[in-house]
Amino acid sequence: MPDPLDTGLALSGGGYRAMLFSLGSLWRLNELGWLRKIDVITSVSGGSILNGVLATRWKDLQWSSSGVATNFAPVIAKPVREMASTTLDVFAGIEGFLSVFSTISDKVTEKYDESLFHGAKLASIPEFEKGKTPRFIFYATSLQTGSSVRMERKRIADYKIGEIQNPYIPVARVVAASSAFPPVLSPVELEFKPSDWTVFPNAKLGSRDDLKECLMLTDGGVYDNMGLEAIWKRCSTVLVSDAGAPLDAEAEPHTDWTRQAIRVLDIVSDQTRALRKRWLMQEFKQTQEEGLENPTRPATKKGTYWGITTRIDNYQAGSPMTHDSAASGALQHIRTRLNEFSAKEQGQLINWGYALTDAGMRKYVQAGVAPPGTWPDPGFPL
Repeated sequence: MPDPLDTGLALSGGGYRAMLFSLGSLWRLNELGWLRKIDVITSVSGGSILNGVLATRWKDLQWSSSGVATNFAPVIAKPVREMASTTLDVFAGIEGFLSVFSTISDKVTEKYDESLFHGAKLASIPEFEKGKTPRFIFYATSLQTGSSVRMERKRIADYKIGEIQNPYIPVARVVAASSAFPPVLSPVELEFKPSDWTVFPNAKLGSRDDLKECLMLTDGGVYDNMGLEAIWKRCSTVLVSDAGAPLDAEAEPHTDWTRQAIRVLDIVSDQTRALRKRWLMQEFKQTQEEGLENPTRPATKKGTYWGITTRIDNYQAGSPMTHDSAASGALQHIRTRLNEFSAKEQGQLINWGYALTDAGMRKYVQAGVAPPGTWPDPGFPL
């Protein structure tokens, strides 16, 4: 019997920037009493680092009678901010390149495990229990089949092949696969036996044993940068935290083959994200200007979208925490790498994710119920 997944939260990709922005989102959702109301949390890339921390430390959270995790800051926020204070991509790249026995993805996995996950396996993530524990789903993209590969406690699945039930894989490896930004951090390889797979009925590639022995995975955002695949049709309430980078115009784009190919990939990714976002806005009672209400369109799905480029004034929420400014607008241009972020960058990204979540939730999800929040990092208000 399928799990009753009524409310879903999607955490986008975007390196440490997405991790920090969505940390602010989770911070506000927790204060509003929504963390345990969420049935499924999906993630790609930088969002998966945060999702992994939440999943592996969920059992350590202490809950008040109103459903708020009272120790969210030390249990979740502290290790995430410590991770954002370190440079991972360059050092892992150098070590992996120079190593005879390890790849770059192996080094990334080691860094994640050493800093955040400490040997935790997918099997150790708590089971889904409605109203208490969500399902945690991490997405990667298969370089072999072109599919979105779903990784969670109870299975790894590629819809073109089938699934492996109850996989015994380190969470660090799963997060490394989800955040394996190409080409440097990609691919991440997961080895299995063909007999490990349960083939889906009518799966196009279900008979291909050569595809079942080693999954070659890249960043989940290549297929779906917002991680919406599991929730946008199944859940009646959808919440989306999107820190994806906007596509900047270039008057003189590079014409060499390598950088031109990267530019083309960026354009394709931007258009894919735009199509998914347009679908969301059609479902929500919101216009293409995120946050702005469309009085002519009835909502067919409950929830809201907030992105790092969203204008908070569009929500027209009562007593907003801040207004759009040069400081908030500049955050969309912060790099998406996995390298050291300053205290100011961290504080502003967390606060911006928090403020937009506050506005979106109070406008579209629980209007008139909660007062505005207060800055999680008061040292860097916006």
